[in-house]
Amino acid sequence: MKAQRDIIFDTETTGMDKHDDRVIEIGAVELLDHFPTGRTFHVYINADGKTVHPEALQVHGITDEFLKDKPKFADIADEMLAFFEGARWIAHNASFDMGFINVELGRLGKGPISDNLVVDTLALARRKHPMGPNSLDALCKRYSIDNAHRTKHGALLDAELLAEVYIEMSGGRQAAFRLVNAGSAEEYDADGNVRKLPPLVRPRPLAPRIHAHEQDAHARMLDGIGEKALWHSVWPK
Repeated sequence: MKAQRDIIFDTETTGMDKHDDRVIEIGAVELLDHFPTGRTFHVYINADGKTVHPEALQVHGITDEFLKDKPKFADIADEMLAFFEGARWIAHNASFDMGFINVELGRLGKGPISDNLVVDTLALARRKHPMGPNSLDALCKRYSIDNAHRTKHGALLDAELLAEVYIEMSGGRQAAFRLVNAGSAEEYDADGNVRKLPPLVRPRPLAPRIHAHEQDAHARMLDGIGEKALWHSVWPK
């Protein structure tokens, strides 16, 4: 059975206008069946002449000077797409991140990422916790995920935190345990939650763990109690 592959990602940008501002950082974490594999993608990107807006700088702390020697989006686009290949794109407020990514791809003559491949964890959180709040920090607090080291936004750090949040929103780590027979298949709902797990059937029974002398001792105990012992109904002579 093919594993469900998800890429949890985040971006940082020079500002809020996807048509004018630029992506300057991408961080991504790979999950297979809701478990982190340890594979990540992280890159800072030259803004290609666009300066970082002061309000954006306060959020992520990435300066124009820092970005001067970084690769441009055109230099990292193929590597990014290869990392995401065959996976769902999962982000918090995904319309923002995907808007920027698709505009950047469009500048290179590449087609946009299909909406069918995108999962918005903010939308999932709003359905699961309609009373909110549902910011990443609020969800970390709700699920007891330590984010004390998050003093500023950073794409890879935020992706790692979001991966933990997404796993918890999807039922926790136990939802991904593959306690099924080889060849059987889990069924996932539209949010990526496990919907059905076939029962586990052992190919052969476990060997008895009760020794003969223990069985004899138990039989003698029952004989001492007499025919009214309830054990006789489950332990026939």
